[in-house]
Amino acid sequence: MGAAYKVMLLGDIGVGKSSLARRLAFDSFNSVYKPTIGVEIYRHLLPSVAGEPATLILWDTDGNFGDAVLRHVYVKQASAAIIIADRTRPETLTTMVRLGEGFSEMMPGRAMHFVVNKCDLPAAHGIDSVVDRLRAETPVTETSALDGTNVARAFLETAIAIRRRGH
Repeated sequence: MGAAYKVMLLGDIGVGKSSLARRLAFDSFNSVYKPTIGVEIYRHLLPSVAGEPATLILWDTDGNFGDAVLRHVYVKQASAAIIIADRTRPETLTTMVRLGEGFSEMMPGRAMHFVVNKCDLPAAHGIDSVVDRLRAETPVTETSALDGTNVARAFLETAIAIRRRGH
């Protein structure tokens, strides 16, 4: 059956955490927005990560937690975090970076992947240059939960990073 990895989905309200999880787990998109209350858990089997199957257990967190999510019991035992921003809302990039710093501090050595969602929409002014600067420091993938662009890739790259780091 392979290893199971707990992956936290972190980010502001409305960046697409749930939509990305549903796109990966069920290959579907629901245009009716329903905010997550607390946490929702999704499972997804990856048939091959470095030659072995792996199950991602996705913890889709409530964006209302803000930075407090990092002190919550939800983060315990996490193998990685995928931290998500919305390319149409520049303030979500600021939150993404802050959550990334906090996750790295609380969970040193764990894999972290930045995802800038909604690549099917026009970027807010200045977003592309910020994303390019971030790429120099950590993995960044631009995705669209709406049409599925790069969604599977972002999660697979995270699983590979987990396996490589041994968490």
